[in-house]
Amino acid sequence: MKPITDFRFRLFVYWHTRSKIPLIVSSVVVLVSGLLVSVVFSSLDDVRVTKDLTCLALNVYHEARGEPKAGQYAVARVTLNRAKSKHYPDDICAVVFQKNWDKRRQRYVSAFSWTELDSRPSKKSKTWQQAWNIAESAYTGTDKSKTRDALFYHANYIRPSWSKKKKPVARIGKHIFYN
Repeated sequence: MKPITDFRFRLFVYWHTRSKIPLIVSSVVVLVSGLLVSVVFSSLDDVRVTKDLTCLALNVYHEARGEPKAGQYAVARVTLNRAKSKHYPDDICAVVFQKNWDKRRQRYVSAFSWTELDSRPSKKSKTWQQAWNIAESAYTGTDKSKTRDALFYHANYIRPSWSKKKKPVARIGKHIFYN
């Protein structure tokens, strides 16, 4: 038992005879650095969420502003489902502004046609505010969409060739939604 006691005694003497300033300074530096990194990452996350919500709300606004709320929620859900799918980009804005090569037209075509236009809603309009609220609700998962797994939709007055191979899951307003 003597070596342990001796070691403890030497450690005790060392601790009480040495200057603690370097330890205090390095501890403060580490603490401040950690807080700074935390604040920076938190603000970056806020910026990303705002960007995601803006793209989602723009898509809801342009694709479904004349539809019932259920249809607007369904469009938001399809957008979010695509961002979670391995077949689409994993970023909401990348999903909304995605372009694919169309062999027939010999050009890139947007997944959502409104993105090819230069139209922005008035941020003060009621329809924009509703689109934003729906985007927030869908983003946080508090929406009650009937299209939980849908990845596709189209207006009911057209019949795209891809729709023949898909299973319809809902008809809401003027849109048909598919898994």
